[in-house]
Amino acid sequence: MTAVLPTAARPVVSGVGVLSAAGRGLGELTEATAHGKAAFGAVTRFDVSACRTTRAALLPAPVPLADAVLDAVGQACHQAGLGAADGAATPVLLALHGDLRTRATADAIAAGLATAWGLDGVTRVYTGACVAAATAVADAASLVAAGRHERVLVAAGHLVEPGVFAVFDAGRALARDGEPRPFSTGRTGTLLGDAAAAVLVEAAPAAERRGATALVRLAGWGRTGDAHHVCRPEPDGAGVARAIGAALARAGAEPTDVGYVNANGTGSTLADRAEATALHRVFGAHTARLPVSSSKSVHGHALEASALLELAVTIGALRNGRLPVNAGWLGPDPDVGLDLVLDGPRTAAPRYALSLNSAFGGANTALLVEHP
Repeated sequence: MTAVLPTAARPVVSGVGVLSAAGRGLGELTEATAHGKAAFGAVTRFDVSACRTTRAALLPAPVPLADAVLDAVGQACHQAGLGAADGAATPVLLALHGDLRTRATADAIAAGLATAWGLDGVTRVYTGACVAAATAVADAASLVAAGRHERVLVAAGHLVEPGVFAVFDAGRALARDGEPRPFSTGRTGTLLGDAAAAVLVEAAPAAERRGATALVRLAGWGRTGDAHHVCRPEPDGAGVARAIGAALARAGAEPTDVGYVNANGTGSTLADRAEATALHRVFGAHTARLPVSSSKSVHGHALEASALLELAVTIGALRNGRLPVNAGWLGPDPDVGLDLVLDGPRTAAPRYALSLNSAFGGANTALLVEHP
């Protein structure tokens, strides 16, 4: 049984930093997603001539991954007004792709954090694919809510590279027509994207003492595992539904309190259908009035950084009252039945919004954010 987290104990996000194909900063990303301005183009960073799909959402200028993450961290810390004195005892949770370069990248990020912000280094590295960053955010929120730390920095990064691109292309996971079309008829897969993102998660009193603005509250979070299949989603959406239920229970919120869902929505036929089924399970009749979109349709699938990038999108939507567009839509899939945000910008002022992510292996996360 998940205990309700009192409002006063709910952590806040006081700083957000982002680099994506939409540009630098949360403002650029919020504007692109609100208007459905997809950022996909031809891959020129490496040879894709032998691939079925040749498009991705890339940063305008390539930079080393560690530099991209440190840029995002700098944005978040500046926005939160975090100084070196505050940073000394701040844990850093980092989501990265797990490969032979992970240690070197993490070490480079740790060195940059120590120099610029007085941070002690990287506390933990998460490599759990598409839920890596959301898992880190949930851990950060738990640490702050339990009073173990006043603040925790969460950062993530992913750059589209030949090896992962080739694996996704060979596995026919990439959209054959070069456009991701979440929840749409005719969808054929996802497209990859570059991203670096960072959020500072804090206890509200700690943020107030520094005069930092609470951008949103982290009202609830949930994590589940399907144990269904190594890559196929559980068709009835039970795992995703349990994650959402746990997030709502922690916040003491009802399904009807939620006013927007930034769905995982990869554009996979099976995954989108399973996620839609999960939403119907949780929200019932409210589903017909619940705006849903997948911002991956604009910025691409950033794997380990996806969840943090999409949390940033959700924060931007709550802050400016414009919901992200579900781009690439061709027509309704009768097995989906969601209130998709298809024309933008759609104005709304929800109190609560959900950011959902799922990964290979049946891992699911739900982050429930609340307008302060």
